Amino acid sequence: MRKRNLWNAGVLAGLLLLGACGDPGSGDAAPADLPDATGNAAPPEPSPEPSVAPSTTTRQRAARDTPGKPAPEVLYLGDSLAMENQDVLGTHLKEGLGARYRSAPYSGTTLCDYLDGTGEDSLVPDKDKAAALVRDRRPDYVVLQFWGNAWGYTPCMDGITYDEAPAKYFDRYAADARRLAAQIRSASGGRTRVVWVLQGPDPITPDRVRRVNEIYEAQAKSSGGLLADAGKAVAPASGRYTWVEKLPCTSYETKNPAYCTEPGRSLTALHRGSDYLHFCLAPTTAKSRPCPVRSPGIRRMAAEITRAVTKAS
Repeated sequence: MRKRNLWNAGVLAGLLLLGACGDPGSGDAAPADLPDATGNAAPPEPSPEPSVAPSTTTRQRAARDTPGKPAPEVLYLGDSLAMENQDVLGTHLKEGLGARYRSAPYSGTTLCDYLDGTGEDSLVPDKDKAAALVRDRRPDYVVLQFWGNAWGYTPCMDGITYDEAPAKYFDRYAADARRLAAQIRSASGGRTRVVWVLQGPDPITPDRVRRVNEIYEAQAKSSGGLLADAGKAVAPASGRYTWVEKLPCTSYETKNPAYCTEPGRSLTALHRGSDYLHFCLAPTTAKSRPCPVRSPGIRRMAAEITRAVTKAS
């Protein structure tokens, strides 16, 4: 037990150094519209593998190109995971679905940061609140990706943390999910669908992530939302909530060696050794940014989110 406590403390101490890129985070980064770059851009992505079966893709593209049927618009909001994913997801949605795309993630945030009325207690400015962006952009889908900010790094959580008050943390998180979905629905007149992104394994608090995902699942079911199980794409087949640093390369990763980091062993890295939470394989920086290097975990999650949006379109 003592060894586990020391290891937990070491990981948490390391995570505290990731302030600019994660949960916790500095929240200092600006949202991005593709194809605008923000600093060091990643190399061009290889063409994404199909998000659905070819016959379905063909039918969807034909429908998309039909006069009078515009491509869907997708708005992507979230914390540091969305911050690092945003460019790759935009590429997948644009190339796979012809989607119009807007992203406005802020590192270190949780659901309450995007609620109207949080004001100065939020890391997200009023112009980028979910309802404000929905009123402005009128998107067909709002994709929400939040790890859950368990340690109270955003003021709008009122100091509620998983570690000190887990029951209160989950109650508040579920209430914020309901409020955010309702605000998006109201701002869009009921036309925008929310896509809740399920999160991947956490080696420190695996049950917390499971419970957060259950909140997303319940909210999607109760309000006509959608689910994108991106977390399953970065978990081993043997255990949905078992954290691993590396996974076997997929057929796509094998064909595109930049995504198979250890081809001799047919393994690919999902995380850097010093960061169990994020999926960008580049070192963190003082200012949050989209991931500047090809990273298998990010690509896997982007493909799954794209698959969910494509099936619904």
